Amino acid sequence: MPVPIKIRIGHLTLRAELFDTDTAKGILSILPFKGRINVWGDEFYFEVPYRTGPDSTATRKVKVGDIGFWPPGNAVAIFFGPTPLSSGPDPVPASEVNIIGRILDDPRELVEVKSEEEIVIEHA
Repeated sequence: MPVPIKIRIGHLTLRAELFDTDTAKGILSILPFKGRINVWGDEFYFEVPYRTGPDSTATRKVKVGDIGFWPPGNAVAIFFGPTPLSSGPDPVPASEVNIIGRILDDPRELVEVKSEEEIVIEHA
């Protein structure tokens, strides 16, 4: 069963959920945490104190609103629009990500906070 979380960046708070996967459970075990945002097109990614390899959800086919874990960077990635590798409106990650959750509110609101530096992920 998905677990509700909150994502806070600047003045914006979004509702999200993490799925029932081993990688998502690992991320849940370290909540709450803060991270420094890196921006790659319309993707935020940030290093977290968790390490794992690709799992059964690993893919490069993601959608706007997906939350993934990027094993090469030990980072959580939040997709809210096209990335530099996109040829259309869908984001394309740099390499496979483990899908760990999704944003429940409108993920395109993240465009408003692209200049922020810090993200907080916590239990809802």
